[in-house]
Amino acid sequence: MTHRIATIPGDGIGVDVTAEAVKVVDAVLPGVAWTEFDWSCEQYLRTGAMMPADGIEQLAGFDAILLGAVGFPGVPDHISLWGLLIPVRRAFGQYVNLRPVRLLPGTTSALRDRNADDLDLLIVRENSEGEYSEIGGMHNKGRPGEFVLQESVFTRIGCERIIRYAFDQARQRRGRLCSATKSNGLIHSMPYWDSIVEQVAADYPEVALRQMHVDALAAEIVLHPDRLDVIVGSNLFGDILSDLAAAVTGGLGLAPSGNINPEGTAPSMFEAVHGSAPDIAGQGIANPVAQILAAAMMLEQLGESAAAAAVDRAVCEVLDGGAALTPDLGGTATTADLGSAIAARAEWAMAPR
Repeated sequence: MTHRIATIPGDGIGVDVTAEAVKVVDAVLPGVAWTEFDWSCEQYLRTGAMMPADGIEQLAGFDAILLGAVGFPGVPDHISLWGLLIPVRRAFGQYVNLRPVRLLPGTTSALRDRNADDLDLLIVRENSEGEYSEIGGMHNKGRPGEFVLQESVFTRIGCERIIRYAFDQARQRRGRLCSATKSNGLIHSMPYWDSIVEQVAADYPEVALRQMHVDALAAEIVLHPDRLDVIVGSNLFGDILSDLAAAVTGGLGLAPSGNINPEGTAPSMFEAVHGSAPDIAGQGIANPVAQILAAAMMLEQLGESAAAAAVDRAVCEVLDGGAALTPDLGGTATTADLGSAIAARAEWAMAPR
């Protein structure tokens, strides 16, 4: 079966690392039909739009989307994200943002005396509503009473489906789920979230549930990550906690993510957690591992489990070997060197024996 995959390399190192991810996928799954879209901040500066007016329609026919990174000096982040990433997530019902976080072989945690058994988390972030709402605006602009209003939106269907997804993931892993809340400060949204967590929990008696205020949970990730397995949070909380968790496991350059449409009614989109890092773009020193692991998540979502496992195993073996590490990992290899080493190892893993 030939998969049709759209790539949007985007800005900065997104271009560099996406090329390596494509290289690795081609090594384990020859025949993928790739289509590249040059949608980026550069296009915004040229045309006034991050993507064409019919961009969603152009993407709709693909099986999956591999996104590089968006963002560049001179284009405000709210323009770049709300002009491309967030509209794609919402148009295609990608209400699950899935962020696996683990300590990879050959890498060192920012936390003292922690090993791979201590650092293996799955963060399930609500990806379509919550604090990332368009409702609000600026009022009395330029006057002494100027103010802005930013509304959060928590719907029953939005909360219940992400919470149930997280319980399902916990049931498949180690049977532990922690829900991020802030019900002591957010008087309406978080008690509502908590009530739905408790209702859904009744259907999963085998899953041990904890509910923690997000600030205490952030401390738990740093102090006792071994007590955690699956974390579920709202759009904002999930975003912040996943970046923190990635940082303590060795850096954002190692963390993948998937924007998932669980029902398969539209393409899912996969990306690294890190940003576009324009200061090192084009220098050949960016770490492509996060984007390559995002491509492995994409392969799993497409039903190519053997190829996904080969890529994941290749990443672990190459990093553990230490011969082709980028500067952020303490080596001297280029982005292409590391990508090629992973591709070669993954291709070998897929070869008939």
